[in-house]
Parts: sequence; structure tokens; C-alpha cells
Amino acid sequence: MSKEDDNKAIVGRWFTEFWGDTYNPAIVDSLAAPDMLLQYSLHEPRRGREDIKAFMADFRKAFPDLSFAGTADLIAEGDYVVGRWVGGGTHTGPAFSDFLIGSLPTATGRKMRFTGTTVLRLENGKIVEELGLDDGVTALQQLGLVSAA
Repeated sequence: MSKEDDNKAIVGRWFTEFWGDTYNPAIVDSLAAPDMLLQYSLHEPRRGREDIKAFMADFRKAFPDLSFAGTADLIAEGDYVVGRWVGGGTHTGPAFSDFLIGSLPTATGRKMRFTGTTVLRLENGKIVEELGLDDGVTALQQLGLVSAA
């Protein structure tokens, strides 16, 4: 297999076990570099395995049905893999204050569903960066944190 094929296999596992229906916290230790950067427009950047695991644990407590899935084949070139996705969840858990713009009180029942594109960079079989470009405005509107003008 080529380096690109290896990297796509790693990212495929990451998307399934980190972002998919069932979160496997061990996947962070297995596939993420110790100082991995995770950055999306809705949240503060996260760095390092423990920070990333804490972020996902809180996100999934607030949105127990949180799930994201790929919508197209992964594209790989050298150290980079790009994936398109759709996902979201229903806020039925505790208050959630991790969004950069606003917080949710406990169990609002509000649903978010949005899309995005993510670029991941790998080194030596580990994910060192995950930079996402998402339709956060849609999610924030659906959650009632921003309104259309």
C-alpha cells in the first residue's frame, strides 16, 4: 500500500471511532500524536490527547446521539487527507458552554445537523492536525444561539 492509502486508512478509523456513532476514547491514544491540534470554527482549538478526549467526552455528554459520517471518498496527497462529512446531534444532556458563541442550558432538545470539510495532516502514522471548515452558522442557528438578520 502507498503512504496515501495508509493515511486514508488511519483517517477512516479516526472518523469512525472518534466522530462516528460510537466513540472509542482509546482511538485518541492510538491514532493521535501526543500534541495533536484539533481545530473547528465552533470551538476553541484543542491540543494534546487529554484535551481532545475531554472535549469529546463533554460534547457527547451534552449531545448523546452525536455522530458524523463521511459523504465522499477521502482524498490523500502526501501527508494530507481531506474528507467531507455531515453530522450533528440532539442536545439532551447537561448544559454545554464549549461553543465560541454562546452556551446551552441543560437539555434544550434542540437539534443540529450540518456539513463540513476536514483536512488532516499525518506524520509517521499519527494524526498531528485536524483542521475543519464547517457550516457552524447553520448549527448555531439550529441551536438558537444565533438568528438570521
